[in-house]
Amino acid sequence: MCPLPQNINLASMMTLISDHIRDKLKELYSHTSRHYHTLNHIEALLALLSTHREKFHDPEAIEAAIWFHDAIYNVHAQGNCNEVQSAQLAGSMLSGLVDAARLKRIQIMIEATATHTVPDELPSSEVVADAAMFLDMDLSVLGAEEEAFDEYEGAVRKEYGHVDEQGWREGRAAVLRRFLDREWIYHSDTFRGLLEEKARVNLRRSLERFGGSVP
Repeated sequence: MCPLPQNINLASMMTLISDHIRDKLKELYSHTSRHYHTLNHIEALLALLSTHREKFHDPEAIEAAIWFHDAIYNVHAQGNCNEVQSAQLAGSMLSGLVDAARLKRIQIMIEATATHTVPDELPSSEVVADAAMFLDMDLSVLGAEEEAFDEYEGAVRKEYGHVDEQGWREGRAAVLRRFLDREWIYHSDTFRGLLEEKARVNLRRSLERFGGSVP
């Protein structure tokens, strides 16, 4: 027997994302049209996953969902086309590497980022809890400090540079209002405790800036 050194964390070494897949995804996230939905966003979510890893039932599946969830990002796309195509990309790149049921769960979570609503079709309470935490991590920037939140909004505005100012203000205000109209922005107790209050402050401040009525 040759045991591993005690300072090596086996859990942190487990991944569904091979170097080849990671390199391909890095190319997508590095496109010059992206300003917020970049590798920095992925790395921020991976850092949150590392912080809260013990709360997930299948952290490797969450890592895969993180890597793929914004892989396709076309600001001209209609509806949930980006999320559907990102899920399809995960299906094609992970097929044969991940069992079918697990891959389906990953794809469902990716598609759920279109609305940030926990899907009904997940098979167990454990998977539902994982999906809730995943979606909350994706929205964690809403509860960031004021300067970081403003930088996020500025970066998204750059991605939608083709939209005129009036269209941007109206569209953005509608998005902000949808989140504020929820009973809870975040699904999990973890992120409700950490970020709910700050997120509502940020969203109200932003909505006021856009001239919208604040709920």
